[in-house]
Amino acid sequence: MDTHRFFLLLSEIEQEESVSQRELASRLGIALGLVNSYLKNLVAKGFIRIKAFPRNRYGYLLTPQGLAEKSRLAYQHLSYFTNLYQITRQDYLALFRSLHTSGIRRVSFCGVDETAEIAYLSLRETGLELVEVMDEQHAGENFFEMKISPLLTSSGATNLPIIITSLKRGDALEAELLRRDIKRNIIFRAGNGRS
Repeated sequence: MDTHRFFLLLSEIEQEESVSQRELASRLGIALGLVNSYLKNLVAKGFIRIKAFPRNRYGYLLTPQGLAEKSRLAYQHLSYFTNLYQITRQDYLALFRSLHTSGIRRVSFCGVDETAEIAYLSLRETGLELVEVMDEQHAGENFFEMKISPLLTSSGATNLPIIITSLKRGDALEAELLRRDIKRNIIFRAGNGRS
């Protein structure tokens, strides 16, 4: 079972005991049959129990073991995201320091999500200037007081190093840049330098 969905399901049950399986499926964005399967699994493990309500409705209650499991999963996910943040922050910091050492002073970001924010925090420690932030999905929005543009709308962007700043969409963004004839040697990704 996906531990993240498991945690979310336990959290939903803790908040509202009379929630239906259909409502749980809607809130979690997963299929009704999958919710049913997860609930059966949770009951079998002793993490929840079923309570009957009038008119053939059922509710779900967390058991003490279920509360303990939810706490364990919360800690596990917090530790994972804390480690991911620290590693990502250090990878971007190392990349930006390397670029600065090689004489580069200005860069562009490509891709806006939580990773881009981490990259920006690292960038501010290195003396590099962020000239442009590109992302088709967020064009027109603001990123730290900078207007996000569609991919490569400014003439100077193609001559600057382009830093992929999305872990989730990094491969797709890189492929799109290459499709637009951007030279591979100016596309960079954290953790491994050049793409």
